[in-house]
Amino acid sequence: MQKERYPYKANSNHVQFEFQSHGPNGIIEKAISYSELGKLANGTPVLNLGFGDRDGIDSLFNDLSKSNNADRDKILATVASTAMDIMDHFGDIAIYAEGSTPVRTRLYQMGINANKEEIESLFDIYGDLNNKWQRIESGKNYRAFLLTRKRL
Repeated sequence: MQKERYPYKANSNHVQFEFQSHGPNGIIEKAISYSELGKLANGTPVLNLGFGDRDGIDSLFNDLSKSNNADRDKILATVASTAMDIMDHFGDIAIYAEGSTPVRTRLYQMGINANKEEIESLFDIYGDLNNKWQRIESGKNYRAFLLTRKRL
């Protein structure tokens, strides 16, 4: 993605990422973690995307914190960049994302809609609507999202 983003570091297993948010509330440590949820019907592994403010020295994070550091778009672009990075590293995987609250899920959806054309040039993105996965459409509110690399 071409949006401004923060530099980040991956752990040795390439499933945890860390970066720093910079804004009016200072420097805030952020953490992203990918963990396997299961597999799609075709055998593709599904990884859950977890994200939040880093909480302590053991790399755990708080996904309910509200840092309000005036850099939301840069943070979302950074998280999206790690999704591309992990797909490059592991190959054929799917990424599941759901906000820790309905408001956060809506925030993710707004970020997806704002960058939909660019995202869809690289990925297929689905939304969970009434417990059914469908390609996302503007004007619908989804419970969760599933991202897969576009097959050429």
